[in-house]
Amino acid sequence: MFARPGQGGRGESVPAPADSIWHVSTPSATVLVFSHRPEVRESIINAVGRRPATDLPRVRYIEAATIAEVLAEVDAGGVELAILDGEAQPTGGMGLSRQLKNEITNCPPVVITVRRKDDRWLATWSQADAVLVYPLDPLAAAETVAEVMRAQQLPARSV
Repeated sequence: MFARPGQGGRGESVPAPADSIWHVSTPSATVLVFSHRPEVRESIINAVGRRPATDLPRVRYIEAATIAEVLAEVDAGGVELAILDGEAQPTGGMGLSRQLKNEITNCPPVVITVRRKDDRWLATWSQADAVLVYPLDPLAAAETVAEVMRAQQLPARSV
């Protein structure tokens, strides 16, 4: 789990900031889940759930099995969070995360899944906003995704 002290650890409630893009009144948040393996995408979706926290909107998932699908969805806009499988083949989610962060203006936040805790440093290299480690704990997965969603702010508006 990727936790920051004072930002919503277990038993600690943190309301969404007033200028947050996530409001419960929002019908849904779009989360892209990438893996070349359908069972991995399914395990991620099941772990995070349809509503990671009560102060956040329901999640609508878009599944992507290829890099081209991820790039098309992110380029089109509307993806508010991407969860990428760090073990995907032939190109893993870590390399894809780094590419998205370096090439996409206003890139959505990225969460990487890894199989080994020792691979967390690679997720840091990939510029991911958070890391989930297998086996996925549904409570930790939902909490991590909720923290990343809460951390997203609306871009500054010009007056």
